[in-house]
Amino acid sequence: MTDTQPSAETKTEAPAETKAVQEVGQDAGKAGEAEPPKEMRAVILNGFGGLKSVKIVRRPEPALADGEVLIRVQLCGVSFQDVMVRQGVTEAPPKTPFILGFECAGVVAAVADDVENFKVGDRVVALPDHRAWAELVPVPSKYVYQVPEPMPLQEAAAVTLSYTVAYLLVHDLANIMPGHTVLLHSAGGAVGQAVCALLQDIKGVTVVGIASKNKHEDIKASVTHLIDRAGDIHAEVRKVCPDGVDVVLDSQGGEECNRGYTLLKPLGRYILFGSSSIVTGETKSILSVVKSWWQVDKVSPLRLYEDNRGIIGFNLRRLLHHQSGGHEKVRKVVDMVYKLWQSGVAKAHIDSTYALEDVTDAMTKMHDRKNVGKLLLDLSMDPRPRPTTPAKTKKEEKKDDKENAEKDSKDSKDSKENGKNEKEEEAKADAKK
Repeated sequence: MTDTQPSAETKTEAPAETKAVQEVGQDAGKAGEAEPPKEMRAVILNGFGGLKSVKIVRRPEPALADGEVLIRVQLCGVSFQDVMVRQGVTEAPPKTPFILGFECAGVVAAVADDVENFKVGDRVVALPDHRAWAELVPVPSKYVYQVPEPMPLQEAAAVTLSYTVAYLLVHDLANIMPGHTVLLHSAGGAVGQAVCALLQDIKGVTVVGIASKNKHEDIKASVTHLIDRAGDIHAEVRKVCPDGVDVVLDSQGGEECNRGYTLLKPLGRYILFGSSSIVTGETKSILSVVKSWWQVDKVSPLRLYEDNRGIIGFNLRRLLHHQSGGHEKVRKVVDMVYKLWQSGVAKAHIDSTYALEDVTDAMTKMHDRKNVGKLLLDLSMDPRPRPTTPAKTKKEEKKDDKENAEKDSKDSKDSKENGKNEKEEEAKADAKK
């Protein structure tokens, strides 16, 4: 399901001569006055924890450094990584407060003098290391990607990151071939649906998808078999694949690593590309973090040698921003993803779109794992209406229920008393007659 993007308002430009006169007059009237700094909206994380730490604020517009491209943002992507950053369970996050977000799409507003491959007005997608959720974002040019002319910006925002991860998983790491069987965790997410689309382009691949029961109807056409995430995954996989699977794509981590490894056929590959099992509540749980990793058995290289199996880890942020040559590899993959979009293989799977001010609603949906496909923030959208009175707590609701029950009981008792009195009055009246 895709929310339609609202159309931009048409503004009538004043004639150039009139504008010039107006500007001169304004400048003359403000002689000697300092011009106030321009501001922008941004999503700030004030401290690691719950949603109360996420705020929409106004900040000064950023300056442009050497090697950077300044992007006027129109759309932002929301991923599970953003939820983990908010809770403080990712590696080496920035010091708070900072601007959240890893992906944005928009139009180039300015370029540094030493940047040659972009110009003002170019439509682009950027994958910075945080700080993407703002109206203006300066990004090193090596993390900025030109959007093909026929590609709508909303499609680019939904496709770029998800399909880049999916392409690297399917082709570079898993090397999935016709006839392979793939066990895919989080099949209903944006990356999961991108993986399914790429696998449909490889003939003869069996896809066993793991997803919450409420997503099955929406994604059943994209997989061969569907298994409920809440059930016994290991037993259910054995039912449909008695001989095991060739590849496991796991974004959960934790206990599933142990059981998933045992499902591999000889020459099978287990690829861990996320650790979302760490997130259990709204805030960070030390117990969940410790439990997630202590549940994983230590596998020695000798065991891998004996089992003829492989275990591979993948973290796009580390590859792109912290490992030598990573940004060059990612750029080649993004170019390939855009070609796959143009050929119809890569398709945007958009669950819903939110205004920037409704970012906590988007993060809640992601945290609760209720999205089927990509969640986007559209900076041109108006925020959703909010109730004028604060919602009652459960304690207050129980108190109201109790008071209402007592009132109903009293009203019933009074009604009975009134009925009794009326009958007594009628009896007295009959006796007098």
